[in-house]
Amino acid sequence: MSRVPMVAGNWKMNGSLASSCDLLEKIEEQSDSIKGVDIAVFAPYIYLPAVCEKLKSSSIITGAQNLCKYDSGAYTGEVSASMLQDFSVDAVILGHSERRHVFGESSADVAEKVKIAVAAEITPVFCVGEKLEERERGKTEAVILEQMNAVIDLCGVEIFSKVIVAYEPVWAIGTGITATPEQAQEVHAYIRGLIAEQNSSIAADLRLLYGGSVKPDNAKGLFSMNDIDGGLIGGASLKAEDFISICKSAID
Repeated sequence: MSRVPMVAGNWKMNGSLASSCDLLEKIEEQSDSIKGVDIAVFAPYIYLPAVCEKLKSSSIITGAQNLCKYDSGAYTGEVSASMLQDFSVDAVILGHSERRHVFGESSADVAEKVKIAVAAEITPVFCVGEKLEERERGKTEAVILEQMNAVIDLCGVEIFSKVIVAYEPVWAIGTGITATPEQAQEVHAYIRGLIAEQNSSIAADLRLLYGGSVKPDNAKGLFSMNDIDGGLIGGASLKAEDFISICKSAID
């Protein structure tokens, strides 16, 4: 089964309203000429209404960077799935390493959020990955197994027919260090294999993105791997020229 590549820009906590609109304009100018690749932008909450309005007639996918596992209530500072629905948000990043390791979200928390997002018909980009010390101790697969199983145990493997998985080695985020295409492929193949053990059809269709210092000069090599279906892009997504170059690298 052919999987449509995706290149997703995670803007994190960067930019202003003016710079975000300028960035979108530059991306939009060239996005229609890039066929066969899903392009997505994940903006800070406060800019989402403007981004969604600007892209409402565009093929570019709009995404949020997180959501709350509760539907409503006394959760100051949180944003619910229904609030994202009000702006027709298409997708949401869940379990990003910065949420796990800076803000203390557990695998159980992330699994709850995946369940909520799918119920709201918002596609989760579910992030998994290991820290440097875990890789050095040979714990990469064990870490990813625990993160994946949290979702499978709560929701069943079938939910992965509605989920995109992003592998982001924590040691390669914002460090300038990138996993080699072969290192990344090995982990992507492991993730697909975990799902295939329970449902080979879902595994074959599951889109797996690599997120770890993807740049124009290494994107083609990463995206050429059999089990890498695109990228979750951080810093390079803030420069339209670099982001578009990466998008073009995902074209078969």
